[in-house]
This record gives sequence, C-alpha cells and structure tokens, in this order.
Amino acid sequence: MITSADQKTTLTRAVLISLFTWGRALTDDPIDDEELYGWWGDSYPSIADDRIGSRLWLLRRVKLTDVTQRDAEFYAHEALQWLIDDGQVLAMEIASEKHDISRLNLIVILTVPGGDRIEIKSNSSWQVIYAV
Repeated sequence: MITSADQKTTLTRAVLISLFTWGRALTDDPIDDEELYGWWGDSYPSIADDRIGSRLWLLRRVKLTDVTQRDAEFYAHEALQWLIDDGQVLAMEIASEKHDISRLNLIVILTVPGGDRIEIKSNSSWQVIYAV
C-alpha cells in the first residue's frame, strides 16, 4: 500500500525532474544561439511526441519582470501537464513569488485522487535565476 508520505516523495521527484530537466526549445522560442537543447531520450519516445523537461531554462538570462513570472508559470504548467494527462493527479496549481530582483520561487500544488493536496514549495534548488 502506498502511504501519503511515499506519494508525496514520488510526486516531488517527478515534479523536480519535469521542471529541471531542460526540455527542447520550440523553433520560435527566443534562444541565445542555435542550440535547442532537450533530453536525448526524447528522440526515441515510446509514445509519439512524449517529452520530458521544461523550457524554464529559456529564462536564465532575462530580467525578472511580470512577463518573466508569467512565462515561468506557463513553462512549469506545460512541463507538469503529463501528471494530469496520465491520471497521476486530478488538478494542479502553479504559482510563483518574487523573492528579490533576481529570484523567482515556484510553488506547485497537486490534488491527488482521493482529494488530498500536496504542496511542493521552492527551495534553493528550485530557483529560476536570471543572468546565470
């Protein structure tokens, strides 16, 4: 039987991998050079168009503005949508808070089957930092 602590650990790991693995940039994304990055395993998906990672890395050299904050939330939601699609969670909320002029903390709240809500707050490994 899976305990709620096990479920939280498993979902936290899935969220971290999904957010902080560099997802492939889209052809119209603003990039610094020709590199679109992305995980090499996406070249051989077992399910068509199945991809891992997020495009949060695109924000590494931008100013922390309201637009950047919205982009970060969008990229996070996009990267975690598979949790809903695969039935791992029923709902997801993504929020962010500016910590200072150079740090944005992400907060993910997942509603799991059964109705429990799991909040995964940012810490130092979660920060979206610009001008790295």
